[in-house]
Amino acid sequence: MPRPLRTLLNLATTLLLTFLGLLLVTFIIGRVVPIDPVLAIVGDRAPEHVVERVREELGLNRPLYEQFVIYVGNVVQGDLGYSVLTANPVLEDIKRVFPATLELATVATLFGVLLGVPMGVLAGVYAGRWPDQAIRVVGLLGYSIPVFWLGLMGLLLFYAKLDWVPGPGRLDVFYDGLVEPVTGVLLIDTAMAGEWEIFWNAASHVVLPASILGYFSLAYISRMTRSFMLEQLSQEYITTARVKGVPEWRVIWVHALGNVWVPLVTVIALSYANLLEGSVLTEIVFAWPGLGYYLTQSLLKADMNAVLGATMVVGAVFIGVNLLSDLLYKLLDPRAR
Repeated sequence: MPRPLRTLLNLATTLLLTFLGLLLVTFIIGRVVPIDPVLAIVGDRAPEHVVERVREELGLNRPLYEQFVIYVGNVVQGDLGYSVLTANPVLEDIKRVFPATLELATVATLFGVLLGVPMGVLAGVYAGRWPDQAIRVVGLLGYSIPVFWLGLMGLLLFYAKLDWVPGPGRLDVFYDGLVEPVTGVLLIDTAMAGEWEIFWNAASHVVLPASILGYFSLAYISRMTRSFMLEQLSQEYITTARVKGVPEWRVIWVHALGNVWVPLVTVIALSYANLLEGSVLTEIVFAWPGLGYYLTQSLLKADMNAVLGATMVVGAVFIGVNLLSDLLYKLLDPRAR
């Protein structure tokens, strides 16, 4: 078998097994939690015959292996069930709320990369000196401070006291619904529609929550960049470049950082995936109508179809981002091909 075809077959097999494992985990979660999905639908005062009829319609009276086969078949067809909370198909709800989380996580990741990478480089270059110590303290605070507390303090200072940013939500109330959603990402939709006033309003709303969320990404990326830079700056090719008289800025920002980008791609990809699924508390504090907020509300209302659907989407995002990082890794490093 040709090598490219064999590689493609191995990749497809890995993805299939990983996705099946994800489905198995979500299925088990739905069966072990102490919530009866039938009672969540009909209510705890429904007659026994109604409960049994609904249980039979949902297939919950069948053996577990049959339930799992039915569950996999429904998911493959795009059927994640109906939400008790909204009475809509769960897939439709996720399509509606996921772009908000995508927007927030993307802006936060950009914040973390644009600041975290230079900070990590400087910390590696000045290892053991005051710039390194200051950057490490900033990173340590990013790991230590609870995100919900930092979000509340940010709202108190920048919104309530200084009035530098607007309040919670994605838009001011009087702008809501004025732009037809195309991608669901407000910054893109408003720019495509040429509604620049609404665009800047959406941008002002996303700045604070994305900065709070991006701070934790910054802490992780800067720490890993510092570690990678220390490793590269100790290599012989760096010493050779300096001996040949290559300018120091070029040694650091071209030669060393050029090799750092290879492992750093995986770090950024994992950080992005973590922000996509770890923005729950940020979305709650800022009333951001994203996947995390939807998942929390569904869990509080015992809406298990929505909870399992959102959980599966988060797992699929991790699988997709890891696959993308592997492909980028091979593009950046010929040795991995």
